[in-house]
Amino acid sequence: MNEKEKARKGLLYDNNNDPLLIRERTYAKDLCHDYNQLRPSSINERKAVIKQLVGKAGKNFHIEQPFWCDYGYNIELGENFYANHNCVILDCAKVTFGDNVFIAPNCGFYTAGHPLDVEQRNQGLEYAYPITVGNNVWFGGNVVVLPGVTIGDNSVIGAGSVINRDIPSGVIAAGNPCKVIRAITEEDKKKYWKS
Repeated sequence: MNEKEKARKGLLYDNNNDPLLIRERTYAKDLCHDYNQLRPSSINERKAVIKQLVGKAGKNFHIEQPFWCDYGYNIELGENFYANHNCVILDCAKVTFGDNVFIAPNCGFYTAGHPLDVEQRNQGLEYAYPITVGNNVWFGGNVVVLPGVTIGDNSVIGAGSVINRDIPSGVIAAGNPCKVIRAITEEDKKKYWKS
């Protein structure tokens, strides 16, 4: 089994020294660099680079610059995906976003982790667990999503949260570590209405 196959199975793998992974990661980072150098008004060119980079993208998406990822091919973007400035997706495993996902600035989605054992860590070994984000999810600024997390549909994640466990559908969650604060209710629909 090669290192890429180990990563896909959630096993420890050598990400630092494997020639194939280094080559694929360099290719993705070159595309990210190209993307980040494009003029903000070059919408068609920007979309073309993202479509070349990611594994799957809906028809309607927008990613503000700068944007960085590890491989790109492990990222799936649903319809109406929006990521604000400084989004980082370390996609050593699959990162799947549903439809209508809105990401504020400075958010990170990190599938990679490193062993607690110093000898394994010093060998360059790591693991990668997928991240799954449902439909209609909003992330406030500076949110960090850690390996193996699933976030349910229709949830809101408060700014500055560190998500290290699954978040159910239809809730407001925030904090470090991120915890459910409350369910989103019918009253929330009226919060911003003017009389």
